[in-house]
Amino acid sequence: MAALTSTSSLKSDQTRRIMITVSVMLATIMQALDTTIANVALPYMKGTMGTTQDQISWVLTSYIVAAAICMPLTGVLSAKIGRKRLFMWSIVGFTVSSILCGAAQSLNQIVLFRLLQGIFGASLVPLSQSVLLDSYPKEKHGPAMAMWGVGVMVGPILGPYLGGLLTEYYSWRWVFYINVPFGILAWLGLAGFLSESKLDKARRFDMYGFVLLGVAIGSLQMMLDRGELQNWFNSTEIMVEALLVLLCGYMFLVHIFTHSNPFIDPAMFKDRNFSVGMVFIFIVGVILLASMTLLPPFMSSLMGYPVVDIGTILAPRGFGTMVAMIIVGRLSNKVDPRAFITLGLLFITFSMWEMTLFTAEVSAWDIIRSGMVQGVGLGFVFVPLSTISFATLDAKYRDEGTSMFSLLRNIGSSIGISIVTTYLAQRIQINHAAFADYINPFNLGLDVAQQAGVYDITHVTGLANLNALVNEQATILAYLQDFRFMMWVTLAALPLVLLLKGTPKQSA
Repeated sequence: MAALTSTSSLKSDQTRRIMITVSVMLATIMQALDTTIANVALPYMKGTMGTTQDQISWVLTSYIVAAAICMPLTGVLSAKIGRKRLFMWSIVGFTVSSILCGAAQSLNQIVLFRLLQGIFGASLVPLSQSVLLDSYPKEKHGPAMAMWGVGVMVGPILGPYLGGLLTEYYSWRWVFYINVPFGILAWLGLAGFLSESKLDKARRFDMYGFVLLGVAIGSLQMMLDRGELQNWFNSTEIMVEALLVLLCGYMFLVHIFTHSNPFIDPAMFKDRNFSVGMVFIFIVGVILLASMTLLPPFMSSLMGYPVVDIGTILAPRGFGTMVAMIIVGRLSNKVDPRAFITLGLLFITFSMWEMTLFTAEVSAWDIIRSGMVQGVGLGFVFVPLSTISFATLDAKYRDEGTSMFSLLRNIGSSIGISIVTTYLAQRIQINHAAFADYINPFNLGLDVAQQAGVYDITHVTGLANLNALVNEQATILAYLQDFRFMMWVTLAALPLVLLLKGTPKQSA
């Protein structure tokens, strides 16, 4: 009888764990998709609402800034009102604000609703990670993080593809309406199977520390998102934002090390794996979305691919990530996570090297193959990194730690996108000037082309055609230089593996 009761209890725990995992995955995918799915719809929104490019960019900026500012609140809110309650209210708020975004009739409305979406969505990914870490025993943290990683990593990769399909065949409004079924199912699953965490009502809220951190993060995100549009430090707005980042960031660091009850407890950074993991996930954030930012315009402007085809070609990158995560999940208890991270970085480096060989005539298969290799590399890095970063961290820091983990990944993505887009624009100008030096009477190749009637530099039309060719070649080379830069960034992260300690089981 006791054996039957034990078996029944075990099956009940397994069922509860499975339902929690499915619900958490739905919430994670919903939020992760929204980080990139709206990008594709921006031109359609612009046409519907009759706005400029600068104005419509606030649809992305408002969401990014709100999510970044509110993400560090996850730990203190979870302690005050409970993890389950916070999770469920976040899902409700995110789903309702998604509906409002889809129904918006003006720019002001959609920016406001995207702001709300960012506020409610900020806690979804950190909470999903901490819930899974608490729901599974330590020996199963690897498989748990593999499942969680599928949503976090594959969502942003598949977002542009799904967004392209929805806007092409339905309407840009469905980019937001698609969140509704995800939100309802996730809420029902968590309501029925997730237990409430212990409250810590004695914990005081450090408003001063939150304001300093919020202003620093918000200013940084604003600067990164609008820097290229405002010509960076030639703009007063960017200068003010940079000053706020430095001033509030410095004051926040001084505050947390001198205050008796700081907003972020610096004690958790004494854990070496967690601290090194923060640096690592920042670099993963740079790599994750930076290459996804470069490839669509490369394929669209230089190769002439339509939006739907671009999404189809880039989608296998997510498939490579899923395959890698399945492999890591199954072998997590047998292979040192540091070996997986090293292998993953090498895969990413190889794929970036392949991308430095692209031309305007590169085949779709070459793009798919290099994308899948990069996806496999990201999967090999992300899952073991998510596991080893929290392997030795005290459980009381789990909610705060996961929020910082997600925040660093998001900031890395924002910085990575800003760097590669700015570097691309600069290299196009530099390459154009270098190539233009060859357009002179002493260039025998140009003389032959002129005699053949290909380019007549004595007429405006001929000069315009020649300038278009020079600009095209300068742009192609600039993309390749960007890919090479990211290759070196990935290689530079390799020595960090030596700073990670193995999990207790592997150290023994």
